[in-house]
Amino acid sequence: MVDEEFPEVGDLVIATVDRITEYGAYVILDEYDKEGFLHISEISSSWIRNIKDYVREGQKLVLKVLRVNRERGQIDLSLRRVSKREKREKLLAWNLDKKAESILRSISERAKISLDKIREVVEKPILEKYGNLYVGFEEVARGGRTVLQKLEIPEELEDLILEIVKEKVKLPSVKITGILELQSLKPDGVLGIRKALLAARDIKRKNAKVNIYVVSPPRYRVEVNARDYRTAEKVLKESVEIALETIKKEGGTGTFKREK
Repeated sequence: MVDEEFPEVGDLVIATVDRITEYGAYVILDEYDKEGFLHISEISSSWIRNIKDYVREGQKLVLKVLRVNRERGQIDLSLRRVSKREKREKLLAWNLDKKAESILRSISERAKISLDKIREVVEKPILEKYGNLYVGFEEVARGGRTVLQKLEIPEELEDLILEIVKEKVKLPSVKITGILELQSLKPDGVLGIRKALLAARDIKRKNAKVNIYVVSPPRYRVEVNARDYRTAEKVLKESVEIALETIKKEGGTGTFKREK
């Protein structure tokens, strides 16, 4: 749960529909444990014949805060002003926060140490370093014991934290692809093509891997898996450049087309 007593105007919040009336729906803000109101006019941009066709009791919604009256404890919300992108990103962030909380509780239970103490010696240094608890656990998953030591996490907790993080944290990855066309009219041209493909595949970059598959000669699919799109695009560019430079040196020609 967040520290603020009330959300701010413009914030996106996760809410559970509590009860529905003729004029709108009362919801409970999951992150604040407070009640808010979603007026029927803020549910959809189109005319609503039956409000229950749009919201139902117990449903989780991503809503935007329109007005906050702290003295009266009133929070007015909107569903129709939340874009698909905002909804997707808010749900992702909320789910990751829940996963991070689950990891903390697992550490507390398995170490038989109070949750308050775990927050002090584990959560606090991670937040100070990374600003987000789950992001910090991802870094632990990548860097292992070295990350924990830099955070000055108690040594006696290292093995347990690494075990739990390995169980619960799935590192994100992205995949991008493109088509290489490599040709050579030389008698041993196939060897030049093979050399270019191997050079493209075998570049070594941290947090990225290149795979190359035959589509149908002279077309080959280059696939890059990486932790983020920026890294993937950079590695794909380097891989393709190496392939084209190599085939040119071997007396052949090549082109590349990025796939969406």
